[in-house]
Amino acid sequence: MSDFDEDPVLSDVEGKEEEEDLKEAEDEKVEVCHLTQDTISHGLSLLCRTGNGLAHAFVKLDLQKKGLTDIAAISNYNHIRFLDLSNNNITDLSPLASLTQLLWLKVDSNAVTCFKGQPFAQLTYLQWLSMAVNQLTDVDGLVGPALESLNLTGNSIQRINAFQRGDFANLVTLELRGNHLETTDGINLPNLRQLYLAQNAIKRLEGLEKLERLTTLHLRDNQLESLDGLSPSMKCLQYLNVRGNAIIDENALQYVGLLSQSLRVLVLSGNPVVENSEYRLNVLILLPELERLDKNPVFPEERAEAWERIRTQTSVFTSYLAMFN
Repeated sequence: MSDFDEDPVLSDVEGKEEEEDLKEAEDEKVEVCHLTQDTISHGLSLLCRTGNGLAHAFVKLDLQKKGLTDIAAISNYNHIRFLDLSNNNITDLSPLASLTQLLWLKVDSNAVTCFKGQPFAQLTYLQWLSMAVNQLTDVDGLVGPALESLNLTGNSIQRINAFQRGDFANLVTLELRGNHLETTDGINLPNLRQLYLAQNAIKRLEGLEKLERLTTLHLRDNQLESLDGLSPSMKCLQYLNVRGNAIIDENALQYVGLLSQSLRVLVLSGNPVVENSEYRLNVLILLPELERLDKNPVFPEERAEAWERIRTQTSVFTSYLAMFN
């Protein structure tokens, strides 16, 4: 199976199931409670060596679905490396500042509204962070020099100009699905490989020329009418999904030709342009090395027809030029 065979965006059924799970999680937040030593002791696991290797401590802590609003007691457990705080009602993450050995942090389905004053500047070893389904409106104040994966799906983020390479030099995967973005501008991350921006309100592709190592760009269910903004500097891009946008005419597709050397999978279904009877052929003329278009592979006879059309167009153009020499 190809790495691109699975659509990273949730189907309608899966989406409804996720919404139901989140609603169920909200319903469970009936009893508001502070974090206690007893709750912590029940959530600890994974005994590992610490410090100089002579001492041992539990480095994994699971605090899911505890109705927590205050996690101050966690600050004494500075050996924690893996922490799950999902499905609580936490707004203040400042007690995490003392967990300087943290590598993995999940804070999904809480009530965090901003990153200002939060502890991430102290979490210099943090490699994986998920804060899906919170109440974030921007990413100001978030830093992650060691972060490799960041998931901010399902917030209310409207702008992303805080993503600069100095603060996120190692970021490889960025998920911003289901936010309120209208543009792709603001992501200056040359080392980024996967970018998921589905289910926003994106109308403009901007700043993508900075993403020189990007291999996957997911823009399903936005408001794009054109693919203007794709750049030849995106020389590693292999997978592009713009399903469910508002691309009407084939002139809007011309920009994918800038990616002809690298692009292998293109998903355009759900756009009005696919209703053209020669839609697949026209795309293959722009991208003769494409391996899959929408759900179907590119068949040998389609590729042969596209190459023949390219040769014919080249011949006509050459003859036209000869008339003026």
